Amino acid sequence: MAQRPNPFEELEKLIDRLSRQLRSPRRSGDEGGDADGEDLGMSVGSRGTGVDVTDANGEFVVVVDAPGFERDDIELTLTNRRLKIDGEREQTVDDADDTYLRRERRTHSFSRQITLPGPVDADGVEAHLNNGVVTIRLPKRDYDDAAHSIDIE
Repeated sequence: MAQRPNPFEELEKLIDRLSRQLRSPRRSGDEGGDADGEDLGMSVGSRGTGVDVTDANGEFVVVVDAPGFERDDIELTLTNRRLKIDGEREQTVDDADDTYLRRERRTHSFSRQITLPGPVDADGVEAHLNNGVVTIRLPKRDYDDAAHSIDIE
């Protein structure tokens, strides 16, 4: 007798892949470096939010796709070498009398964390939003290799 295909085969593969990722001891965005010693640590936040990180002319440049987000919908936080980008927008209903045949545009949010490859000058960071693209310029700061005397009290 011919064997019938399993209609849930693709779903089972997806569940297995997700289970392996969740069991993994080091997920993207964790502290630590890769084999080359560099880690951009991009967290698994939102598949639809693309992030590019470049090292150019004495600064790191982070470009984030945030279509439909306004400036007030996005929050940027820099802690040491970790840049956190959060965005959240809510769909507002103008007229409660509307009868929706289909409604998919409600709340949309994303959260991304990026571990930068080197120290940055927090006072010189600039961010701009233009046509749904956030560009963050983070000027590099030199490592402080100088020896410092520490007094014992």
